Amino acid sequence: MVVITTRDAPTDRFTDLFDKYHGEIYRYVAGRLSASHADDLAAETFLVAFRDRAKLNDAGHVRAWLYGIATNLIRRHRRDEERRYRALGRAGSHAAPAENDHERVISRVAAGVVQCELAEALRRLKPADRDVLLLVALADLGYAEVAVALGIPEGTVASRLNRARKAARAALGGADPTRDISGATR
Repeated sequence: MVVITTRDAPTDRFTDLFDKYHGEIYRYVAGRLSASHADDLAAETFLVAFRDRAKLNDAGHVRAWLYGIATNLIRRHRRDEERRYRALGRAGSHAAPAENDHERVISRVAAGVVQCELAEALRRLKPADRDVLLLVALADLGYAEVAVALGIPEGTVASRLNRARKAARAALGGADPTRDISGATR
């Protein structure tokens, strides 16, 4: 475990923290916004973390603390995220059919429809509910980690996640996008 708790912490320890978590943070930001935003916001997450490393008071929650910083940076880009979801909702599926590949065409069209409906459902969620849902779905954080990342009680995480899942299911005609292939909920 990498411990960064004081402004005087050696930079090589912070390098270990960066090496351990950068990929995760990058993927989370890319999933929330885009790969082009992920480069900048993942780097900015660690810049903020380095600058504010004295604020970390529990070394056991470094990962959640970093996700909290990334989520706050994403909030600053909320308008761009809203535009992206609106665009995905309007875009529809424009899959070009391949010769004699009917199953692939049907699959791509169905995925496009679901993607549009899910994008619209995400856009309509309250930002706080969307943050919880996407931290669970994209970052694979548990309730306790989401609570630390967002600075809210675990009970609030549970109620926001429940609301977000209901809205997503309703938008998708009862399908639950938060279930994996095996049918187990996260």
